[in-house]
Amino acid sequence: MTIRTLKRINRAAIVAVMAAAAAMPALASSHREAPAITKTPKVDGTDFYMFNSYESGRDAYVTFVANYIPLQDGYGGPNYFSLDADAVYDIRVDNNGDAIDDLVFRFKFESTRKDISLPIGPAGNQRTVAIPLIQAGQIGVGDDAALNVQETYTVTLFRGNSPRGARLENAIDGSTRFTKPVDNIGNKTIPNYDAYAAQYVYDVNIPGCAARGRLFVGQRKDPFVVNLGETFDLVNIAAPIGAVSAERDDLADKNVTALELEVPKSCLVSSGNNPVIGAWTTASLRSGDGEGHGNGIGKRNDRGNGDDKGLRQVSRLGMPLVNEVIIGLKDKDKFNSSRPKDDAQFLSYVTHPTLPALLEILFGGAGVRAPTQFPRTDLIAAFLTGLDGLNKTNTPSEMLRLNTSIAAKAAGAQNNLGALGGDLAGFPNGRRPGDDVVDIELRVAMGALLSPEVAPSGSLAFTDGAYVDAGFFDSAFPYLKTPIPGSPSEASGR
Repeated sequence: MTIRTLKRINRAAIVAVMAAAAAMPALASSHREAPAITKTPKVDGTDFYMFNSYESGRDAYVTFVANYIPLQDGYGGPNYFSLDADAVYDIRVDNNGDAIDDLVFRFKFESTRKDISLPIGPAGNQRTVAIPLIQAGQIGVGDDAALNVQETYTVTLFRGNSPRGARLENAIDGSTRFTKPVDNIGNKTIPNYDAYAAQYVYDVNIPGCAARGRLFVGQRKDPFVVNLGETFDLVNIAAPIGAVSAERDDLADKNVTALELEVPKSCLVSSGNNPVIGAWTTASLRSGDGEGHGNGIGKRNDRGNGDDKGLRQVSRLGMPLVNEVIIGLKDKDKFNSSRPKDDAQFLSYVTHPTLPALLEILFGGAGVRAPTQFPRTDLIAAFLTGLDGLNKTNTPSEMLRLNTSIAAKAAGAQNNLGALGGDLAGFPNGRRPGDDVVDIELRVAMGALLSPEVAPSGSLAFTDGAYVDAGFFDSAFPYLKTPIPGSPSEASGR
């Protein structure tokens, strides 16, 4: 599918659904994207990926990656970046196109403190005193005795309206509690972090699925690439249009915490064999009164799931990176507490987006012009309904959509502009780590899918100058790179 093909959207059908819902493209990272979420960084969803697995031999699987806790510095001790034991982290999947989740994979975390102590002082005046650090010595494969704090987690699968879920099991021993590797403290504490973390990649039995899946939760190098500082400084980029530039990736020295799950496609698609699924990730905190109220989710999708009672949703992420620069400041917290089925309340942010107008104000002297077509039916198709012949679903809503029947492309064959570059296996058909969603969404926002008559700048190669492609990542699960160590010094001689 080329840009010319994408422009042949049935606009009459799009207009017919406009009153029902809305979706918003975004142009920057979702790190700290709303006022309230800055108070609770442990439940701040930063990025969400969903793609047909492109690891060799895994073409029958879909990989989900939900990243949390933004802007982690590797040297951020002494407690580093544990997940919130009072929260739940969900990956939600809609497989019948009604914008209501049919599958929920729920992650819950627990931290156990060993209280490692040391005898201090001479005989007769000795005290046993707890150490102040999370490690008392070196940690390696099969040897975490010196680790003072251990994080573990469970993953429960809820289906449909049922208030009862079933836990994923370790396929080797049948256990339902998994271990999260400690963050990459440094090379002296963990000399071989790759090998250490790899022991916590699990083959799992997924309830109701004949084939096994895979699971990993742990710190990773932040996969998002963006010239963040200059973008927010009124797009203060040396070459925002056309020219190739080597702008800095402001997240190049940051880590995140990734919740990764690989699931057989046969367990995700509906019984009607519709190959298109939608998904989003949420995080929720206990409301404190046991009932859930205000902007919280209360009961999951209002369908009576008792396990959701008393939860208050504080983070939501589907299409990249919706809440950062498209949703108006007054509605950012509301969006984080909302559900896809209720997206009509955000309609004007996509039909009359402000970002193109801001770019015209900033670069009008260079000839940049915002599209003049209103409502923006092209954005509704690309980000709200899905695209005809690619990943369209029944109910307009903001979520990632993936056609599971479209074959994955090996890393070396991927086009980082996704469908805009003729690669139907890429964004907005799901999202792979190497898809340059910043450049894609800049160009679509400025009218890449519209005619030159209504989008005179639609053919310009807008860019933030920070390049990314599949070569930045591993070609096998869990795909994301090893996190940056807190101490780069080698262990030997220290």
